[in-house]
Amino acid sequence: MDKTLHIIGGGMAGSEAAWQAANMGVKVVLHEMRPKVETFAHRTGNFGEMVCSNSFRSDDHEQNAVGLLHWEMLQAGGLIMTTAHAHRLPAGGALAVDRDPFAQAVTDALMAHPNITASYEEITELPTDGHWIIATGPLTGERLGQAIAHETGRDALAFFDAIAPIVYAESIDMSQAWKQSRYDKGETEEERTAYINCPMTRDQYERFIDALLAADKTEFHEGETAGYFDGCLPIEVMAERGRETLRFGPMKPVGLTNPHSDLKPYAVVQLRRDNALGTLYNIVGFQTKMKYGAQTEVFKMIPGLQDASFARLGGIHRNTFINSPTLLDAQMRLKSRPNIRFAGQITGVEGYVESASMGLLAGRYAAAEILGYDIPRIPQDTAMGALVHHITGGADAKTFQPMNVNFGLFQPVDGLKGGRRGRKDRYKAYTDRAKVAFSEWLRQQDD
Repeated sequence: MDKTLHIIGGGMAGSEAAWQAANMGVKVVLHEMRPKVETFAHRTGNFGEMVCSNSFRSDDHEQNAVGLLHWEMLQAGGLIMTTAHAHRLPAGGALAVDRDPFAQAVTDALMAHPNITASYEEITELPTDGHWIIATGPLTGERLGQAIAHETGRDALAFFDAIAPIVYAESIDMSQAWKQSRYDKGETEEERTAYINCPMTRDQYERFIDALLAADKTEFHEGETAGYFDGCLPIEVMAERGRETLRFGPMKPVGLTNPHSDLKPYAVVQLRRDNALGTLYNIVGFQTKMKYGAQTEVFKMIPGLQDASFARLGGIHRNTFINSPTLLDAQMRLKSRPNIRFAGQITGVEGYVESASMGLLAGRYAAAEILGYDIPRIPQDTAMGALVHHITGGADAKTFQPMNVNFGLFQPVDGLKGGRRGRKDRYKAYTDRAKVAFSEWLRQQDD
């Protein structure tokens, strides 16, 4: 039997899977349809291109579940996390990166690996033999998506995902805006000033909400449904849920002090640095389905952005995922075709970090199988283990929806009381336990 591992999709999950398997000594072919076949969201043919945001979210590995996932991936020699830290931008407690150099570095590392080759042809059918990982992410090609749906005998689950606009820094009016991280969270002055804040009075906020609700939006095609992932809602959908929703979400004014006025802002729009030069900023939490013309009109109502020039406007795209709890086994193999594994967002995890971590697992499991030995099942007490357990059996298949990693997926820690009062201690106990379990899991693979 051919001992080559074929991976479909060169995003976060596919790139990480290829790296892990190749480092274990397996020959890998990474199949990527870009740039021959373009997608709505991608701009290049690079591996690991970031399309929605430039942030890997919190880097706190003692009090945050996604930060713990960062830590685990670094311990496992993860390409995505290692490269992210090499190209990080000031962003307070978040791990944000200069997205273009990041993707180029991921691509360069993969293409320099002696065990990895790339194929730039679209795969449209499920392979009948060989070892495969499907890591096509939220923008799975239509024909491959149809093949997956036909094989599973179920309708493909899907929701719509939105991306936020990016603004040229030089076009932001700093006589109205100011630089400050929320609660001044950051280790250095540069990190504390990685965010630009645009304040709104109550009247300005109300007018903004009115314009947002009235703006022209992208219409769905016949037969499509607008099932959004709550972690990435378009701002118009949030506004439709209540006029104050945005003010208690991405536009919350707490933890910020306007140096231009003694009046406390009623709402604040935050922008986060998007590249190392500091020439681009993305509008935090402002994913949108507004049409392009409406976006420029509505966003220029924000104080400080009245003369804004946009490097990229927001958009919306279809995000496809499978019902993993019914379809995948504990090693992420398709039950009906065990020679195929799935990894990344198509499995029903949400976020760059979660996608890459599932690629890491799938790559290791597949490589071990090719080499003729078993890897111990990853402990459920780890962040990676809690997440893969959720998608391969822990979740209710009838209500399965995309999920970010969170401490709610973890088994309780004995001897600690629940409730908000003990949350800090509880989270620290989760991370301490996870680090021991993950380190032991890695050690077992080295034996």
